[in-house]
Amino acid sequence: MKTRAAVLRGVGQPFEIEELTLDPPKEGEVLIKYVAAGLCHSDEHLRHGDIVPRFPIVGGHEGAGIIEEVGPGVTRLKPGDHVICSFLPVCGHCRFCSSGMTNLCDLGATILDGVLPDGTYRFHDSKGEDLGGMCMIGTFAERATISENSAIKVADDVPLDKAVLIGCGVPTGFGSATNAADTQVGDTIAIYGVGGIGVNAVQGAALAGAANVVAIDPLANKREMAERVGATHSAATAEEAHELIQQLTNGVGADKAIVTVGIVDTEVTTNAFNAIRKGGTVVVTGLADPAKNTIEIPGALLTLFEKRIQGSLFGSGDPFKDIPRLVNMYQSGQLKIDELITNTYTLDQINQGYDDLINGVNVRGVIIHDPAA
Repeated sequence: MKTRAAVLRGVGQPFEIEELTLDPPKEGEVLIKYVAAGLCHSDEHLRHGDIVPRFPIVGGHEGAGIIEEVGPGVTRLKPGDHVICSFLPVCGHCRFCSSGMTNLCDLGATILDGVLPDGTYRFHDSKGEDLGGMCMIGTFAERATISENSAIKVADDVPLDKAVLIGCGVPTGFGSATNAADTQVGDTIAIYGVGGIGVNAVQGAALAGAANVVAIDPLANKREMAERVGATHSAATAEEAHELIQQLTNGVGADKAIVTVGIVDTEVTTNAFNAIRKGGTVVVTGLADPAKNTIEIPGALLTLFEKRIQGSLFGSGDPFKDIPRLVNMYQSGQLKIDELITNTYTLDQINQGYDDLINGVNVRGVIIHDPAA
């Protein structure tokens, strides 16, 4: 089978639209026709070299679509099923899955290679070279062969062009507030960076009952969106936010701070650390170059004030539990998703979509593969 896909061939290069050969599903795999794919910042990290995958790679790790074929041994999914993909596969039996930490499943070790669990690839270019799919799913392709461990069935009436964001941005942000930060009723929560992840951290904190949700972002459109979905206050700078938090808490400090900026650096993590109270927690969800140190804090205050720094991947949640739960919240009107989508694009417009992301035009952008689905 042939499929069109957006391919990255090296750091600093744009996505190239290519026609690839796609192998059929093998044991435990399914063939998916993607309806939509989210333009998430993590794929921009690959373009800019903040994170370096195995090149060439089919981009995209936020996707939703319809199953067209299943391989041997697949019993949980069938042709015609509507699914949302998880950018983290879940095997269900490794040490971490069996301990309830499915977001840390051992299968995640190869998501930047894009190789499937059996160690082989399904995408091939015109020269016969193997291409991986970002996070094993490669959602910037019209079709892909993926592991059944990466696909969660949803009802047929779920609008996949909107709910596609529940594959990454929504649970990552929402869970950063509800799971990793463990937001409690009455808390004051500071959120640094309210793009696609941070705006959902705002929703999570608000729905968990935080008294004050302070959204911090230099872009007015993103602060406005944050206030539409649950932020009680917003600030353009960390300095402005610090003063505001002091006023709101009578000088005590925020209970939790969540760092969801596009690229994490020492400045933002230090600001977040200084904003929290004694015994407070900084949740670091944003990414940066793994080879660089991006957290620098006074160790004495860490000890004397018993502050905590907590990492969070996929909102510290369980894809197979949280994706259906968030879909239900979306369908009931509790969770806002439609409002977050600023612009939609075709696959051929992918580079324009990422330019818009970098320039702050979009809260979220979405590629529509199949407008009729």
